[in-house]
Parts: sequence; C-alpha cells; structure tokens
Amino acid sequence: MDIFNIFTAFGLSASAGLNAYIPLLVVAVLAKFTNLINLQEPWNLMTSWWVIGVLAVLTIVEILADMFPGVNHVNDVVQSFVRPTAGAIVFAATSSQVDDLNPILGLIAGLLVSGSVHAVKALAVRPAVNVATGGLGNVPASVGEQATSTIVSVLSVIIPVIVAIMLVIVLIIILLWANHRKKKKEAQLVE
Repeated sequence: MDIFNIFTAFGLSASAGLNAYIPLLVVAVLAKFTNLINLQEPWNLMTSWWVIGVLAVLTIVEILADMFPGVNHVNDVVQSFVRPTAGAIVFAATSSQVDDLNPILGLIAGLLVSGSVHAVKALAVRPAVNVATGGLGNVPASVGEQATSTIVSVLSVIIPVIVAIMLVIVLIIILLWANHRKKKKEAQLVE
C-alpha cells in the first residue's frame, strides 16, 4: 500500500498549491473521524480540536480573500510562502507511513509540488483570467480553484490512483500549453 500513500501525498500537496488550508483540514478531519488516514508522530497533532478549528478559520479567510481581485493579489503574494509550506507539511504527514521515504525528502517533494501549482496559478492563470475578463472572472476562477482543491484533497485520500492519473493529465496539459505559447511567441518574432 506504500504506493497509494505516495499518490495521496502528491495529490494533497498539489491541492495545497491552490488553497493552503483545505488539504490540511481534510487530512485533519479524516484522520480524526475515520481510518482512511493514520497520522504518525508528530503529525497526529493535526487531529487536535484546536488545530482543526484554526484550519477551519484559515480556510474561510483564504476563500474570502481569494474572491476579490486586489485582495486576491496580496493574498497570492503572502500565500507564495504559505502554500508550499502547507504542501510540504501535508506531503510529509501523509507519506510518513511509507517505510523507505526520508521525511526530508517528503518535505521537499511537497514543497516543490505545491509551489509549482501555486506558481502556475498566481503567475499565469489568475493574471490571464483577470486581464481577459477585466476582473469579472475572478470569483468564478476562485470558486473553481476552491472546489478543485477540495475535490482533489478528498479524492487523494479515498481514491489516490485517480488523483495520480489526474496529475499526469494536468502535467500534459501544462506542457502542451507551454509548448503552444512558445510556438506562438516564435511565430510573432518571425513576423
């Protein structure tokens, strides 16, 4: 079952790139009330009512901050540090059941995965949405991101193989998009 824990960890850390607190809250609640996740020391502290309460409040604050174009930009700057950290924590916490995985490697992998997702969101997707819609697309984009973060977090725990397939598809889409942009820029330079 080690491979499924890795898929779970990757999915949760990718989800943290969209919203830092949703995957942490999902893990904390599922570990508290189900046997789907068994957090080892020191990560089992996430099941404390205090931690769950703080994560719930932070989730609400981030969702609300993400709804307004100006506030969203400030939030994304602040979250540039928080989301990769949350991804590192959730990756390390959920991959701690893998026997051969060094905890530092788990932290680094989570940091890189969530940091990459956040960078694509904050530097490419959101600015493009705001420019293309004059800021009117901010709320639908935010709702979509929060829903995606929640769905990916839950599916990462319940059906981690599906999340692995989704992550590969998203990676392919990003690579195709980047290749298309590169060709478009090259074509513009030729003209």
